[in-house]
Amino acid sequence: MTTKRSFAICTTALAIALAGCGSKQATETSETPAAGSASPAAAVDPGTAGSVSGSVTLDGTAPTLKAINMSAEPYCQKAHSSPVVPQEVVTGDKGALANVVVYVKDGLGNYTFDTPTSPVALDQKGCMYEPHVVALMAGQTLQVKNDDQTTHNIHPMPKSNQEWNTSQPPGAPAIENTFARAELGIPVKCNVHPWMKSYIAVFKHPYFFVTTKDGSFDLKNLPPGTYTLEAWQEKYGTVDQTVTIGPKESKTVNFVFKSAPSGD
Repeated sequence: MTTKRSFAICTTALAIALAGCGSKQATETSETPAAGSASPAAAVDPGTAGSVSGSVTLDGTAPTLKAINMSAEPYCQKAHSSPVVPQEVVTGDKGALANVVVYVKDGLGNYTFDTPTSPVALDQKGCMYEPHVVALMAGQTLQVKNDDQTTHNIHPMPKSNQEWNTSQPPGAPAIENTFARAELGIPVKCNVHPWMKSYIAVFKHPYFFVTTKDGSFDLKNLPPGTYTLEAWQEKYGTVDQTVTIGPKESKTVNFVFKSAPSGD
């Protein structure tokens, strides 16, 4: 009888001890970083940062776009002294291409960046969005203004962020909103004026640039490293290039988009 009781006591004690060891091991595992985990976030050292600049051009003839018919809204039509064409492809001298987003697609690793406190403006003038393409960081404020004497309806249609649709009468305060996640080429429309179109690009970092009619871009304060740069254009898609910069080094990269053959 004594032997059976002793065996039972020993068995119970062993079970308690094993349970205690299991709890301790689980606690240590949850608190200890796993082998091979990501390095701590780093800040860019301005003393070693370099830059990448260059240009974006169109190889070939830009398409001939049909003038926008604004007759359904007399105010919009009277706001322009000459016909207005869509901003789908806007070129300058020697094929310089505007409204192209150039940005660092890959290579930044574990760097972290502060969200800018200043808003990015998207205006509505003459029943057109200005600028046609805007870019900002995730969490940064997009400020939409209505300079027209007619009601507009701002309707971004993202895939990864929250969609919103807000009316803005003449004289109304600016509409302010943010995007939580990075997303390229968010289309924006006005449900009142169907010809009004714009695009928004959202990034987790500050290394992006939207070209104007001179086609140039400049990505400043890049830490040394090897990067994949991408140029995005709403009609022609994307073009990628790889570039490596050393400490305080400046590199030049040029992007070329091919125009569609005549009739396409």
